[in-house]
This record gives sequence, C-alpha cells and structure tokens, in this order.
Amino acid sequence: MRRGRREAERGQASVELLGALPALLVLAFVAFQLLAVGYSAVLAGTAAEAGALAIASGVDAREGVRESLPGWSRAGARVSVSGGTVSVRLRPPSPIGAVSRKFEVTGQAFVEVGS
Repeated sequence: MRRGRREAERGQASVELLGALPALLVLAFVAFQLLAVGYSAVLAGTAAEAGALAIASGVDAREGVRESLPGWSRAGARVSVSGGTVSVRLRPPSPIGAVSRKFEVTGQAFVEVGS
C-alpha cells in the first residue's frame, strides 16, 4: 500500500518547482532592479560631488562628472550645471527600457563659487 502511494507522488517536487519558477524569476528581477537603482543613486551622487569639486578647482564640471563614472553609465548620464550646482541624472541598468526610464535617479551637489 505504501509503495503504490510513493510511486503516485513521484515527480511531485519537480512539478511544484516548475510551478514556482515564474515567481522566483520575478522575485530575482525585482531584487536586481532594486540593487541597480540603489547603485545608480550612489553613482549619481558621487559624480555630482566630483563635478562640484571640479568647479571648485577651476576645471569643467562635466569633465569631472564623466571621469568619475564607470564606463557603462557615462553614455546615459545627463549633466546640468547652474552656477555652483551640479545635477547628474542616471538611468539604472535594466533589460526592460521602460523600467529603466521609470526609476531614473538624480544626484545633486553644490559648491560656492568665489567672486
């Protein structure tokens, strides 16, 4: 009796794993996106500070920002400079472009410009 029941349940774990696989993939994607957004926010803030320091030392702020960013983020970075304020906007990496646009982050830094 027991043996017949075991044979009837054979493969049940595999079927349950296949059923849970889409949920696991979505969870992994969400975790990746959260990490990517956080990392992009840190990069944007650091790049804005580098731009502000460049202004303070008399160098072009945009160049300071570009040099502080890793290669993958340089192309998508948008830099705006107004007086002593440097703003850097970055889109986090994502396999889905709409998600990347939705979670765009901004870093801002200010330095007082001497007269």
